[in-house]
Amino acid sequence: MDPRSSAQDVHRCDLCETAIVHSYCDFCHVNLCKPCVVDHISDGYDKHKIVPFQERRSTLIYPKCATHSHKNCDWQCKNCNDIFVCSSCTASEIHRGHIFIEVSEVYTTKKNAIADEANKLENVISPTYEEIALDLENQLADLDGGYEKLTTAMSKQGEQWHREIDIIINKMKAEISEIKVKHTDILQKHLDEIKQIQALIKQTLLAIDEIKKSTEVSPTIEYSSKIREFSKLPPKVKVTLPTFIPKPLDHEKLYNMFGQITPLSTAIEENVLSLNQPNTSVRELLDEPELVATIQTGYEKLLNVTYLNEDCFWTSGLTKDIKCFNIKGVLLHTISNKSEQRPSDIAVDSDGNLLFSDGISRTVKKVKNGQTEELIRLQGWTPGKLCVISDGDLLVTMFSDAKTQSKVVRYLGSTEKQTIQFDDEGKPLYSGNKNVKYITENRNHDICVADYEAGAVVVVNQNVNQNGKLRWRYIGHPSVTKKVPFNPIGITTDSQSRILTADYYNHCIHILDQDGQFLRYIANCDLKGPYGLCVDNNDNLFVSEHLNGNVKKIKFL
Repeated sequence: MDPRSSAQDVHRCDLCETAIVHSYCDFCHVNLCKPCVVDHISDGYDKHKIVPFQERRSTLIYPKCATHSHKNCDWQCKNCNDIFVCSSCTASEIHRGHIFIEVSEVYTTKKNAIADEANKLENVISPTYEEIALDLENQLADLDGGYEKLTTAMSKQGEQWHREIDIIINKMKAEISEIKVKHTDILQKHLDEIKQIQALIKQTLLAIDEIKKSTEVSPTIEYSSKIREFSKLPPKVKVTLPTFIPKPLDHEKLYNMFGQITPLSTAIEENVLSLNQPNTSVRELLDEPELVATIQTGYEKLLNVTYLNEDCFWTSGLTKDIKCFNIKGVLLHTISNKSEQRPSDIAVDSDGNLLFSDGISRTVKKVKNGQTEELIRLQGWTPGKLCVISDGDLLVTMFSDAKTQSKVVRYLGSTEKQTIQFDDEGKPLYSGNKNVKYITENRNHDICVADYEAGAVVVVNQNVNQNGKLRWRYIGHPSVTKKVPFNPIGITTDSQSRILTADYYNHCIHILDQDGQFLRYIANCDLKGPYGLCVDNNDNLFVSEHLNGNVKKIKFL
């Protein structure tokens, strides 16, 4: 083993190979002792960066420019599929008028996202798989005891029947053995699948760990997230143990009357992992919600707000511009709708891409890598509000051309999967006109719609059947709506499956439990016409105020 790199020895200078290392060239990646520092920089090369050894590898390693080999690429060109460019490239004719973003900014954002992924893999996904594996192992461990009880019961019955029944007993025991083999095989098969996925997660974590330690830009930016892949949990296996049902003694029908062994019963249940619920502990409502921040967006009339990440959020109003701000109120990005019309709503998909609906062109569009592409185009219907649900599908509220019907449609990409429009009696679930119908998914997978015209929050269970089943309606609470009718607008949910909806005219926000029971309302944060709502991963509430163009961040748990 090389003593200069051995963990059993101190680090040595890479030039003289004898003296103890003191400094480090963060450009050349060379260990240096004090005397050798002078020799190393004596070539006059102005790129050397000497830092204390403990602060080594703090400088980013930028890719070299393919056109100007003597320069590093500090930028990415958004108009050219995010290719790396240097400062000379940005001033060239080929990139005139293009939009550039600093590589360091992209690198930092990606690094943070990877760290967040590692946290989810380590603290949410991996423990979940461990619980599944432990449950399967416990089922396997309990098999012998369960099947031993069966054979014991059969033996007691056999003692009453004496020797003439021994043949039948042995035959039934053979059946039990065959069922046990099938039972074992079923559980072992699913356990093996879980173990394989756990191994892949460990490999991914190792790869992420290498990226976290590395300062190379390209591998970090090119890293493709595995969160969505691993979040699709395998079905939960429940295999019901057979039972032995003894019968009264009848010598004429010994075999049939001796007893009955129920067949092996295997049930598959949907197993859903929610990554938007990092804290599984019970979080109680604050007696007095706290106003954390007020962000001025510049919109004369603000409509929509949706959470992106790390205290960043998108907003839209009565203009064609969609703006992204951080919690300090700094404008980070602006995207304009090419149809020159205001977007009906905005949302963020599971990959962090912006989605928006355009009522004029009857489309839903996606913005990916700075480019806008059409995702859905409707005929005879106009899209309204959007919601990306836990499995990545998109919910779209829409109204008919005649403005007499409304419905909710679920999409996988551009493919329609489900339509929710009528209750069990064939009556419309939602008011027919084009008025606001914000939509969200609760943690228990209920679909919640704030129907402004109907003056109600309408909640359906999407898993009951293909059309959805009405669970309940909420039409306001007398303590809030004595003078002004309840007309809900924005709607969102928290990690405890509570539902929050904006009461525009009463300048407050109603909080309900998942069964529609009124809990309390938020009205002490000087709200002025609350409109759109969203909740971040830490259960902070973001409220868009229609009348003054502000977004307020509120702590309510």
